[in-house]
Formats: sequence, C-alpha cells, structure tokens
Amino acid sequence: MRDLKVLQKEVIQNKINHGFNTTDINFEFCLAYGELGEAYMAYLKKKDDLGEELADVAIYLLGISELLGFDLGKEIENKMLKNSKRVYKEINGVMQKVEA
Repeated sequence: MRDLKVLQKEVIQNKINHGFNTTDINFEFCLAYGELGEAYMAYLKKKDDLGEELADVAIYLLGISELLGFDLGKEIENKMLKNSKRVYKEINGVMQKVEA
C-alpha cells in the first residue's frame, strides 16, 4: 500500500482532474459526514458495498487532511501512541478516561 501522504496528494489531484471542490472545507466535512452515514446504512443493511463506503469516508478524510496541511498518517500514529498510554476505568457501565 502507498504511504498515506502520497494518497492524500492523489485524492486532491483526482478532485482537481474532475473539477470537484478543493476550497470549501465546510462542504468537504459535510460530504465526509454523508459518506459516513452511507457506510453506516450499508452496515445496518448488511450490503456488499460496505468496504467501498468505508473507503469513501477515508478518501474524504485524506482529502481534508491534505487541504488543511496535515499528514494524516503521522496524526494517526501520534494519536494511537497517545491512546495507548491512557488509563480507562468502567464507571456506571461506561469506560471513561481517567488521569493516570
């Protein structure tokens, strides 16, 4: 698989090639939200295209990251490391983050 930073650039180039939005970040978030809804409905209805719908969500996140100047791969790695060091405790049946 290609590096996420490379994929980010490819997502933007595809948008440019097809004349899609590359300036209105609010619109991109709305479209990403819509794609997440489609993925959820595919999950609920046990549709065969769930993987494709999840890919659409990821594509929008890659595009938004590139437009905003973030390296999504690096951000994911940093967040996963941060999450691995967190301490959680079940409180009233719900796992909640607590200070270590």
